[in-house]
Amino acid sequence: MHLIVGDFCPLIGKDCIQLQCKFFCKIQGKDTNTGKDVEEWNCSIAFLPLLLIENSGQQRQTGAAVESFRNEMVKANETSHQVLLARMRSSTPMIES
Repeated sequence: MHLIVGDFCPLIGKDCIQLQCKFFCKIQGKDTNTGKDVEEWNCSIAFLPLLLIENSGQQRQTGAAVESFRNEMVKANETSHQVLLARMRSSTPMIES
């Protein structure tokens, strides 16, 4: 089945007026699925589902990076704790006179 995209704008009730409309904009970047450059003009309202999906992907990547950083900090903290404990056990207590 082949879908045909129409130009009807529900905001103004007639065909899209493109560059005369404040919502008409250009999106430029890379397609995350194919890696190809993308440069496309369209209504920003029509771009919303695509941008929401992209935003969700970026949030997942940020969450993974924060979790990885947290895990490294936990390891470093544990190592510092072990070094401190070893140092405390090996030092001789001072005797007061």
